[in-house]
Amino acid sequence: MSEQAIKVAVLGGGSFGTALASIAADNGAAVQQWLRDPDLVDEINRDHRNSRYLPDYAINPAVVAVNDMRLAIEGAELVLVAIPSKAFRDVVREARPWLSPDQILVSTAKGIEEDGFLLMSQILERETGFSHIGVLSGPNLASEIADKHLTATVIASDDPLTRARVQSLLGCEYFRVYASNDRYGVELGGALKNIYAIAAGMAAALGMGENTRSMLMTRALAEMSRFAVEQGANPMTFLGLAGVGDLIVTCSSALSRNYRVGFALGEGKTLDDAVEALGQVAEGVNTVRLVCNRARQDGVYMPIAEGLYQVLFKGVPARDMARMLMQGEQSSDVEFILSREAVQQARKLEEDEHD
Repeated sequence: MSEQAIKVAVLGGGSFGTALASIAADNGAAVQQWLRDPDLVDEINRDHRNSRYLPDYAINPAVVAVNDMRLAIEGAELVLVAIPSKAFRDVVREARPWLSPDQILVSTAKGIEEDGFLLMSQILERETGFSHIGVLSGPNLASEIADKHLTATVIASDDPLTRARVQSLLGCEYFRVYASNDRYGVELGGALKNIYAIAAGMAAALGMGENTRSMLMTRALAEMSRFAVEQGANPMTFLGLAGVGDLIVTCSSALSRNYRVGFALGEGKTLDDAVEALGQVAEGVNTVRLVCNRARQDGVYMPIAEGLYQVLFKGVPARDMARMLMQGEQSSDVEFILSREAVQQARKLEEDEHD
């Protein structure tokens, strides 16, 4: 099979899935994008536009939208699953009859399933039993990718073939694809940063300055890596694109959906009103709840996430909580350069001070 004839399937009609479908087509792949909405299928095939999610983006005309999942999947070498976390498992189960072990399955979703605290690539693994499984994550605002701004992402997989083929099929002059074998760390970084994007948006709406934003992002990175290491990830992963890179862009840009939800909360809107005004899925809202519950269970110290939980789910006013978000933070700066005993001692001293 020639490179020109390689087939790529994209499951999902959101902004990132649409951008990736067009990139793969730009690179010469035969791309079929599966969507449920027949009207959106017709629009993409007729106008080469996705007016719902990327209205100003001219999709490569070679992308063929379909609402027949079997047609999209069969014969595809790469299947990109670009489905929000709440619907992810259902769609994978729907796709399962037409998936085969030789296909490469890659999740692009940045969320966590509540039952079992599972990441999306773990769902792919459990539902299929296949070995060519990966996750694509990084500082990837879809609207900027659509505008062909220089962007980098990470393909993470234990499988060398998955890493190499995704780099080949999606890498281009404006979309760089780097590789990692820490699938869990890369995927967890993509999910966790959404929490802190909400906090950053909230802080911006409250008029806090650049010093505050810098402190928030730096301490968020420490909090993310602390939690991830407890779950088995490599802390060095969080110094890369899927960690600090993704955190920076989502905490700094009004293009980020989670940032916009946080900004609305900072303006005094309720959570329901903020999510409704967004009109899209903001994965971070559910992630706050799941991560805080898991952190309490595992004894992981996460004061920023816990403060945000109080705003989102306990009715604490954002302005009141903002003054306390950074209080109680442990005294060590970069904790992984300290011994475990030193970290535990510093944490205990700090907690004692705030009792």
